[in-house]
Amino acid sequence: MRFRAFLHAAAIGGLLAGPGAALQPAAAQSSQQQPLRLVMNTELQVLDPVFTPSVVTRAFGFMVWDTLVAPDSQGVMRPQMLESWEVSDDRLTWTFRLRPGLEWHDGTPVTAEDCVHSIRRWGARDGLGRQLMAAAKELRVVDQRTFVLELARPFGQVLEALGKAATLVPFMMPARIAQTPPNQQIQEVIGSGPYLFRREEWRPGDRVVFRRNPNYRPRQEPADGLAGGKRVHFERAEFVSIPDHSTKVAALQSGEIDYLERAPLDFIDMLRRDRRVVVTRGLGGGEIYGVITINHTQPPFNDVRMRRALQQAIDQSEVVAALGLPEDMVHRQCLTLFMCGGPFATDAGTESLRNPSPDRARALMREAGYDNQPVVVLHARDSALIDPIAQVAIEQLRRVGFNLDVRSTDWSTVAQLRTRREPVAQGGWSLTPIVWTGFDMQNPMANPALVYNCANVYPGWWCDEGQVPLLQRFAAESDPAKQREIAAQLQARAIENVSIVTLGQFASPAVYRANLRGVLEVGFPVLWNIERVGR
Repeated sequence: MRFRAFLHAAAIGGLLAGPGAALQPAAAQSSQQQPLRLVMNTELQVLDPVFTPSVVTRAFGFMVWDTLVAPDSQGVMRPQMLESWEVSDDRLTWTFRLRPGLEWHDGTPVTAEDCVHSIRRWGARDGLGRQLMAAAKELRVVDQRTFVLELARPFGQVLEALGKAATLVPFMMPARIAQTPPNQQIQEVIGSGPYLFRREEWRPGDRVVFRRNPNYRPRQEPADGLAGGKRVHFERAEFVSIPDHSTKVAALQSGEIDYLERAPLDFIDMLRRDRRVVVTRGLGGGEIYGVITINHTQPPFNDVRMRRALQQAIDQSEVVAALGLPEDMVHRQCLTLFMCGGPFATDAGTESLRNPSPDRARALMREAGYDNQPVVVLHARDSALIDPIAQVAIEQLRRVGFNLDVRSTDWSTVAQLRTRREPVAQGGWSLTPIVWTGFDMQNPMANPALVYNCANVYPGWWCDEGQVPLLQRFAAESDPAKQREIAAQLQARAIENVSIVTLGQFASPAVYRANLRGVLEVGFPVLWNIERVGR
């Protein structure tokens, strides 16, 4: 064996197995008995999908919990836990009825009371949920399987809210768990979904273990998007931690793992040529949008002129080029807040951004009286998606004269630091490059740049009062053409206020073993409907 190959093999064994554990070779088990193994892009740290917008917690949530309705591959909301719903002629009264025989993982029945408490807790934290609850007059239980949502005013996004796939997802939980205060994390992980979480086997930094839920009753319809029957063909599934990109790719190629949530960008061309694996396109809702979140509460970016200087300093084409992706996986420039190619994509308000100008950036800084005060940038150097675009953005900002204090650390630390509201001299921050997904941005009612406006909960704490009635109008509207008109107005205001600065749109494809069948490409991994065929 060559020395490099020997090191690769040793690294795979050590990183995948962890202390005192080993992966059972594929040959020792039948193809379906061997666990289905997935490597997520980030570590699972928080188990409450209503508490955190973390995408890995969302993926965890879809393993354990279920939703009342779910979008199919065309984005149409279909019944999931629900058997049916009825809407009054004035569309103010919605009556929901659960499917019979639904059970929580502890064997108790799923009831309407559980759902009412779950909706209320989610509605206290989520942007779209808050809009729904603000429009609600009453949410009440009728019987064990029936509950009613009565609206005080029209709300055109009821099903879109209850079937929301973007974080935060409205997962249903037992009433006793859903009564946990919204600002506290749940302590029990009991769902009704297709997998059981094995807390006793969870080793943070190593693996998250799930078992097939033997009592789960999938719908009869075929799986389609996140809708339809969630049929599980593996007794065991695992989220495995492998930080090193070379090692995780080698583990995939050897069959030690089955699925990478995000293909390491430097390996995509090579993986596309490997017949043992399938590289998804990662387009549409699965695409990634780089953004700079801005602390609007502290100088210098409490001045809109300084925020507009940021806009003029950023050249998206240069940023996305740093990713090294194939040309068909990047947009050289995408200025809409709703993802290029999305149903609400618009050019409204983007005129000043089409030809960014360092000279205009410097002029705006002079006009604002910028005096070289430090600008603290939180840089997640361990993120394969954030790091390359952040480095280019940082260089562009330095070119126009921002005095940057770049604090490079891991994503977990960045996530904690960006919740601080203090001035930079007291440990606060100014800018944080991050990424959002298409699922988070395509719909104005889920887009963080819009739904967290004036909500005072999302790091950055931006507020443009003029957007508030527009978002309420959008929520009340059900006509698609009028929704698009309002979405364009919302985008124009958000760009004028500079709620965030956009860095560009690009694909971040998943990659999985070619012997897997039934993989559902919904923008993030779901581990039902999958079968392994041979080795």
